[in-house]
Amino acid sequence: MKEVQAFLTGRIWLKEQTPFPLPVIEEFIRKGFISPHTGIQSNQNSSSKKTKSSNCRRCGNKQLTAFQCAKCNGTCLYCRQCIQMGRISSCSELITWSGPSKVHEVNHCFTWSGTLTSLQAKASNELLISVQRNQSHLIYAVCGAGKTELLYPSIFDALQRGLRVCVATPRTDVVLELAPRFQQVFPQTIIHALYGGSPDYSDFAQLILATTHQLLRFEKAFDVVFVDEADAFPYTVDKSLQFAVQKAKKKSAAVHTITATPSDELLSQADNISLISQRFHGFPLPVPRFVGLWNYKKHMYKDQLPQKLANWTQQCLQNDQPFLIFFPTIDLMKCALPLFQQIHVDISAVHAEDPERKEKVLKLRRKKVCGLLTTTILERGITIPNVQVAVVGADEKIFTSSALIQISGRVGRSVDFPSGDLVFFHHGISLEMDKAKATIIEHNTNREVL
Repeated sequence: MKEVQAFLTGRIWLKEQTPFPLPVIEEFIRKGFISPHTGIQSNQNSSSKKTKSSNCRRCGNKQLTAFQCAKCNGTCLYCRQCIQMGRISSCSELITWSGPSKVHEVNHCFTWSGTLTSLQAKASNELLISVQRNQSHLIYAVCGAGKTELLYPSIFDALQRGLRVCVATPRTDVVLELAPRFQQVFPQTIIHALYGGSPDYSDFAQLILATTHQLLRFEKAFDVVFVDEADAFPYTVDKSLQFAVQKAKKKSAAVHTITATPSDELLSQADNISLISQRFHGFPLPVPRFVGLWNYKKHMYKDQLPQKLANWTQQCLQNDQPFLIFFPTIDLMKCALPLFQQIHVDISAVHAEDPERKEKVLKLRRKKVCGLLTTTILERGITIPNVQVAVVGADEKIFTSSALIQISGRVGRSVDFPSGDLVFFHHGISLEMDKAKATIIEHNTNREVL
């Protein structure tokens, strides 16, 4: 019973996918310890008693598809939105734990030996008060301000009070970056790091780091929820991910958000806001320089690397500086890769669907590769000391001002290397480029000199 309780507490799971024999699950259902739920819910439309709508219980999606089901020999509806987690159809059963509540541990260890700056300490204390009062809080802090570190006291306080905590983020790379850091800070706490392809966990964790997508598998689980990079794609445009966060938290729990580029909506939603306009090391944010790269697409598709871009890359290599070069599309990046490899064979490329993405980033961090070409997938959640950054086609629509600010935030994050080159190669300066540069300059103007 303890094993089933540990696994299912706070989770909503397809019955046939549990790591326990189905007869055991059926027995717990009969005893009232597990509650079964239909995978596709039918709801009465409040505006018309005659109109019914259906939605997926797991992700909330209402755009369902009908098919002839071999399991029940009837016509079923199924959800395509969350099908990668196992198909939810009309005859599917989801299960939740309804037995005795899991008693949370309160003997946690906090081993962080760092020191917060005055600005970090102020924001950290303000967040702690909000968490204790269960009021939503937004940490609006520039890239490299040390946002993760200022979360530690609030998380430790919640754990010590027996609360279950989740730190969610839209990006797998952020989970991979945070997991070892959190485990080092809370060495006696069971922590699960959940993302697509993560290890299977069957035990209970009081602290969970997860992509927002993985929260679809939770329901009324968390007393405290932090959403890091809350303005990042795909969270901002995917309603099912926003639904997942709301479903995963307990009904009365507040959601706290952390980002360097909050939207107007995030700013308006928070009960309390803390602003940090400078990095933890006190040095100014690198300001991008704009460099024209005329007809760069035409040149690359003709197997010619623009000279300015080639010179920039060679300069990084001569200075033994790791580098990231951002591209607007995977297709253009793949076309450019062999041209860069003519400069240095160890230059590699990553994108969202790259199965070796994690390994390639580790190689860059360990100086096993000299540089990476990348899409916007690495605009957040990655820290490489002394990294130099270039954006190819910074005027393209995909490079919004927030994306460019986040990309800029990869440079100068280390106290040992607080500056670096940041160049926006373009075929005409866009309004988003100007907005990003102006925002960075404004933060530098408002920062306090240590």
